[in-house]
Amino acid sequence: MYPKMCEETLTFWDHLEVLRHSLLKILAASVVMGILAFCMKEPLFDVVLAPSRSSFVTYSLLGAEPFAINLINTGLTEQFMIHMKVALLAGLLIASPYVIYVLFCFISPALYDNERRISIHLGLSAYAMFIIGTLVNYFLIFPLTVRFLGTYSVSDDISNMLTLSSYVDTLLMMTLVFGIVFEIPVICWLLACAGMLRSEWMSRYRRHAIVVIMIISAIITPTADMFTLVMVSLPIWLLYEISIRIVMITEKEKYKTNRQT
Repeated sequence: MYPKMCEETLTFWDHLEVLRHSLLKILAASVVMGILAFCMKEPLFDVVLAPSRSSFVTYSLLGAEPFAINLINTGLTEQFMIHMKVALLAGLLIASPYVIYVLFCFISPALYDNERRISIHLGLSAYAMFIIGTLVNYFLIFPLTVRFLGTYSVSDDISNMLTLSSYVDTLLMMTLVFGIVFEIPVICWLLACAGMLRSEWMSRYRRHAIVVIMIISAIITPTADMFTLVMVSLPIWLLYEISIRIVMITEKEKYKTNRQT
């Protein structure tokens, strides 16, 4: 239906019909993947709960001492609801390549060939950076945060008992935050291509940027401790420095292109 319609001029209602079909495909794929993730409860929560165990790969590579974190459930329906939430989000993550493909198929007929190529590079780069951000959080930031806060105690007479909902909510929030934060280089590249951002400006206002980074980190940090604040701020600062280099390279390429033309 859609390829035939693309050969003609689509009306507003035709566009809505195509959009409806695209959204239904995305919803169906996400639900199916979510159901499969729900049925695979043990493997799913082995991945979710792995950072709370001292045998996790990050702790082994860092040579951390063995520790124990006790997770408890405090609500009658809490575990079931957490299971559903994690499964649905896992399903959406698994289906995300197909979701991006469907969205691209929806918008690509309205693009010129050069715009389509740029959109492909931009989409793949943004998706790759989001996945890298989630992996950095899962394998580095979140485990270190869990180990520090989960084992921190003001007295030997006090033992920590963390709720499952607190653990899962923190993991999901930090995963989303770092996935979005890792889009900074892509956004800076896009702004540099549009001539709206220069590496000179970014270097000149580096100190101001660091203050802004600290403020943003304090807002998005799920906990109020200084350790987590630093762990969140440091990757953002590194991404800012990388973005300066990316913008600088983009400016040089634009300059060479302008000279050739």
